[in-house]
Amino acid sequence: MPNLQREGIWNTIISYAGILIGYVNTILLFPNYLEEEEVGLTRLLIQISVMFAQFSALGFVNMSVRYFPYFRDKERQHHGFLFLLLAVPLLGFAIVAGLFLLFKPVVVEYYIENSPLLLDYYYYVIPLAFFTLLFNLLTAYLRSLFKTIISSFAQDFLLRILTTLLIGLYALDWINFREFVLFYIVINSVITLSLVVYALWLRQLFLRPSWSALRIVPLREMLYYGFFTFLGNISVTIITTVDQIMISSYSLGDNGIYTTAFFITSAIMVPARSIFKIAFPQVAEFWKDRDMEGMGRLYKQITLINLIIGLLLFIGIWANIDNLYSFMPETYRAGKYVVLFLSVARIVDLATGLNGIILATSEKYRWDLLFNVVLAGLTIWTNLIFIPLYGIEGAALASMISYVTINLLRLFFVQWLYKMQPFAWSSVWVTAIAAAALGASYLLPFLGNLFMDILVRSLLITVIYMGLLLSLRVYPEMNQWLLGMMRKYVK
Repeated sequence: MPNLQREGIWNTIISYAGILIGYVNTILLFPNYLEEEEVGLTRLLIQISVMFAQFSALGFVNMSVRYFPYFRDKERQHHGFLFLLLAVPLLGFAIVAGLFLLFKPVVVEYYIENSPLLLDYYYYVIPLAFFTLLFNLLTAYLRSLFKTIISSFAQDFLLRILTTLLIGLYALDWINFREFVLFYIVINSVITLSLVVYALWLRQLFLRPSWSALRIVPLREMLYYGFFTFLGNISVTIITTVDQIMISSYSLGDNGIYTTAFFITSAIMVPARSIFKIAFPQVAEFWKDRDMEGMGRLYKQITLINLIIGLLLFIGIWANIDNLYSFMPETYRAGKYVVLFLSVARIVDLATGLNGIILATSEKYRWDLLFNVVLAGLTIWTNLIFIPLYGIEGAALASMISYVTINLLRLFFVQWLYKMQPFAWSSVWVTAIAAAALGASYLLPFLGNLFMDILVRSLLITVIYMGLLLSLRVYPEMNQWLLGMMRKYVK
């Protein structure tokens, strides 16, 4: 347990450091040194490669977490598990690559009119997807070994630092844009290679096949489980990529603006993701013990914690939104209300997110797949309606409608099945306090200096928000924790 706690602490530190570097790249560097169309292209290439890799994996990333405990035996090289984990997805990669080449005329027809630049870099997707697939598989393998720090460091920190250096080379005119894209693929190969080196250092890179693997767990069973999780993963991938793919068919420049706004809101979900990682095994334990009362308490507690942190981050971002866009070219301000709509979607998602974990770990786990499939379909349908009408704001509105709808359906379903719901009056109080703190920030006039204004405005919001939360004892456990910390350091 101490080792898992250490991993969790380091992962959180790495995530926040990565977000900070990501903000520098997204707000200061990309918009000011690359054209909007070039920004949109780089983000689209990444999203297509992610989808490519998910189709290729055939659900085997999740299969590693599910079945590795049955194979674990370092003396016997884990019975050839790593070879099996890599072999099937690489076969899938070959098939998907063939389809990617076969359907190029369809892609050309879709993008040729408004986004022809993508077609110049069409083949770049294949190596980028290959390294994305390998990175995902090796990350899953290392996670099964309870080694998560290096993969988090490589993806959340190292990749962003190297991207910063790459933008610097481009800004100094030492490389052109085509070389920029090529070097970005090289960077992805570097972070993948870092996991290979780490596995070698651990003496756990066992690539020799073993027939005993098929006797431990039948391949048919693993393929069945992989196919089931494959459907869920593809649904999630569609949900997170379809908006960018559709926006780019109208304009790569618009996709650059949209994805910049999208990243601005990503900080809202960072604490929730860490909390959900901790909550997942706790929920599974409650199911094992049939402790519905304990699960109900956790459901409410997680929702309240997520709302407290998520709303503080949201009002901090929204109060400073004009300041943030002042660092970018004026055209990027078109993404202002994209930030608002996507932030609302994220707040709803993190406030009700435990319902998905409750379903996924219950005997009704297949329903979670159904909800993901419905969400994917709803996302595609709403984007088809709203993007032609409202452009990038329409895409953000579509995401907000889709996430609010599906999370409400999940919430009512869990309540109907297990008589649990996550909200209490404390949730209403937190929302009201957040609104009051945001309102107070609007009373503060612009201070004349961007950095000073961001600092003072953020401090004002934090003092009012936390002051009201603590004085009204909205979350008594937080008061007790702070009091304990004060006593500890006073002594």
